[in-house]
Amino acid sequence: MTAHPAPTGPHPGLLVHTGSYTPDTGGEGIGLAALRFDPETGTLTVDAALPEVPVSGPSFLVAHPSGQVVYSTNESVSGTVSAFARQPDGALVPLGSPIASGGTNPCHLSVHPDGGWLLTANYGDDTIAGTVAVHRLDEDGVPVELTDVVFHQGGGPVAGRQEVSHAHQVVVDPSGRHVLAVDLGTDTVYTYRLDTASGTLELVVANQLRAGSGPRHLAFAPGGDQAWIADELSSSVTGLRYDAAAGTFTEVSSVRATTADTHNQPGGIVASPCGRFVWMTNRGADTVAAFRVEGDTLQPVGETPSGGSWPRGLALTAGHLLVANQYSGTVAALRILDDGSLEQPAPAAAIPSVICTLAL
Repeated sequence: MTAHPAPTGPHPGLLVHTGSYTPDTGGEGIGLAALRFDPETGTLTVDAALPEVPVSGPSFLVAHPSGQVVYSTNESVSGTVSAFARQPDGALVPLGSPIASGGTNPCHLSVHPDGGWLLTANYGDDTIAGTVAVHRLDEDGVPVELTDVVFHQGGGPVAGRQEVSHAHQVVVDPSGRHVLAVDLGTDTVYTYRLDTASGTLELVVANQLRAGSGPRHLAFAPGGDQAWIADELSSSVTGLRYDAAAGTFTEVSSVRATTADTHNQPGGIVASPCGRFVWMTNRGADTVAAFRVEGDTLQPVGETPSGGSWPRGLALTAGHLLVANQYSGTVAALRILDDGSLEQPAPAAAIPSVICTLAL
């Protein structure tokens, strides 16, 4: 893959790409936009020098390990994923046309650490089961072939949300041994082995979690033997012990996601690189909750307003948490303090129907 210099331009600060729901996917956004983030002041401003990129429903963004290609889900019933080349100024240029995602409503992506495979979690819908798909990437990072699709069978006890499976996240574990798929519909984390010659997935174990918890996303502690999972349906955070050799998870703790007396759905979750803290967005309470790690459990540190309404995406960069507030259409930066608590955000940047960010 050809290397490009780091993006430069007239606007100082870190470059942050954003993804928004578009009119064809129930939102008001254009697709992809760009912000500049100043870590000194915590301010985010729209980078007018980088044009918005029209793309259907980019609900999750991830970069290739080289940093030269960005991928997006296109979250709709038709289900596609897109790839974009990063230009020297940071602009994103489409690499061909969107390709089939291997399912319905793709909602999460990751790239295998070897740079050769794109992994996609397809949520499905009320009647169509979720799937996990694998695409082969060529030497330029372009998806060229759908090599496998695995279907999750079953459901859960929560009416209206768990009639069928709903794959919500797919990641490679820190050891690099296994591909993990978090399924909200079946209350399960599926552990797979990826054959890097054929691009096919072999099921190792299905880790059943608490019935009705609705696991959405997990985040690993730095050591790789501990993980925390955001439970969308039970509004909780579950602590897990992970055996990388076997690919198995064991539940060891559970705490409430928020102290607010309101219907709440946890969204994004992030663990600190030092392993001392965990943060999570709360949709409903409209907060970011901070927790301190104490052994196998979490102790609440506090909750901070998210800088908008319905905080969904959460990303850690330059000592801050970037929060994508979907309903208010705002991106806010919350500074992380020494004890893991968060400062009130500076004035947020306006991006209609924003749901995810990617800082590069």
